[in-house]
Amino acid sequence: MNIEELFWQADKEFKSKNYDAALKILDNIKQLDPKNKRAYYLEAAVWRELGDTLKAYLAMKKLLPLLDFSSREGKNLTNDALGNFYFICKELNFNEEAFKTYLLLTERIDDKRKFSSNFMEGMLFSANTIENLSAADFKKLYEDYKITLPDVKPYPKKFYSHKKIRIGFLSPDFYFHPVINWSWSLLNKLDKNLFKTYFYSSNKKSDVVTENLRQTVENWRDIYDLTDEAAAKLIRDDEIDILFDLTGHTLGNRLLVARYRPASVQMSGVGYMNSTGLDCFDYFLSDVYCAGDENFFTEKVIELPHSHICYEPTIKLRLPSPPPCLKNNLVTFGSFSQFGKITDTMLLVWKKILDAVPNSRLILKNGFFDKKGGRGFVGGRLINLGFDLSRIDMRGFSNTHFAEYGDMDIALDTFPYTGGVTTCEALYMGVPVVSLYGARHGSRFGLSILKNVGLDELAVNSYDEYINRAVALASDWELLTILRKNLRTMMKNSPLMDSENYLREIQEAFIKILDDERKNFFTAKG
Repeated sequence: MNIEELFWQADKEFKSKNYDAALKILDNIKQLDPKNKRAYYLEAAVWRELGDTLKAYLAMKKLLPLLDFSSREGKNLTNDALGNFYFICKELNFNEEAFKTYLLLTERIDDKRKFSSNFMEGMLFSANTIENLSAADFKKLYEDYKITLPDVKPYPKKFYSHKKIRIGFLSPDFYFHPVINWSWSLLNKLDKNLFKTYFYSSNKKSDVVTENLRQTVENWRDIYDLTDEAAAKLIRDDEIDILFDLTGHTLGNRLLVARYRPASVQMSGVGYMNSTGLDCFDYFLSDVYCAGDENFFTEKVIELPHSHICYEPTIKLRLPSPPPCLKNNLVTFGSFSQFGKITDTMLLVWKKILDAVPNSRLILKNGFFDKKGGRGFVGGRLINLGFDLSRIDMRGFSNTHFAEYGDMDIALDTFPYTGGVTTCEALYMGVPVVSLYGARHGSRFGLSILKNVGLDELAVNSYDEYINRAVALASDWELLTILRKNLRTMMKNSPLMDSENYLREIQEAFIKILDDERKNFFTAKG
């Protein structure tokens, strides 16, 4: 058989789900023609069907250099390859590469209507990992996103005269999810004399958290099987005063429901670190430390005077153990952040810290290491950046997650997509966190958390200061010991865990924005 015949035989085996046979033929083709584009393209498709997304990624990485992006020749293969590579990167949480792939696609596809809204939402999420995007860049991305959205007819603005303000929470994450760690008070403890709550759940997933909410909240609505229009009608019929989206551009969101404007006032926040970019949202919840440059938002930013989140562990946690440097005679840094938040720039900064602290080690713990080939892939990436792998400890998910904070002396935050729940967890377990902040809201979670806890000096605004703080902290074992003993108490006594004060501040914000919007509406009507 010639190469063309071999390819069609491989394609036939693929369509017949004889994946091993297809891979053998494709290996044969690549030996005969190492630059055969279609072979790598089909190989990636085979690996995706087999559930090995990392091998699909590696096949696509071999294909992309073979494509001529400057030419329109072979346009369909190139565009399809870029599209598939984008989704592979999203599956692996390779957010930087996903965003750069989107930019390549936009150079070849002028009409943004050819992108799906889901594609664009994934792109917006990935953009949060890109360091130097300006407010104007984000505004342009939001405009591109809105081009992909279907036309809808929003409900006319309407205000009600309820005795209690009706708050509707819209989310797919009413289960054991990180966002529950800092929204529990908001969801459960609003003053029932002032507020009536409604929950619009867009996920079939259910666990003990879900059942607890179902039994304790006032009005539960399952909308996972409803269209956006039908879900919006349900919210409208419930006469919701303030609809609060807790998801933004994260997985499973129902932002398009809000485009029908079913509620009098609509806001977003808590579960997402940036603007929705949608005109249907009036407000975004933040605080005085986290808000940053409000030009990044299409919504009006509400700045609570302390923290816009209230951290509450969902399980009872043991007291922190002494810092491990005392028994190991060396300092261990760590990051339990999602792999998609860790950029090469951040890794190089961490390498400088390791180089400056003799014998120090770094723990990286996230779900990527549970993937087949995950450790080898990351190990190769670290070697290329100059790391000594003997100083790196790569760990996947485990049932001993919180106990493993006892294995690190200092936590290193990511940038520009900073940690949130992981930062709170580390502090609660007695581990100080060094965080870098910028102008964007999503880059300032560490700043807000550390300010509220009283560790302002560990939040810095330059890479040099980040390195200096981490290195200085690593040399002060007495301070590490003191922090280990006292951080949990500091947190409990801070605005970050003061649910009573948090509720008072957020309830005042709800009352004010509804009152302001009502006054503006009736003033405009004359």
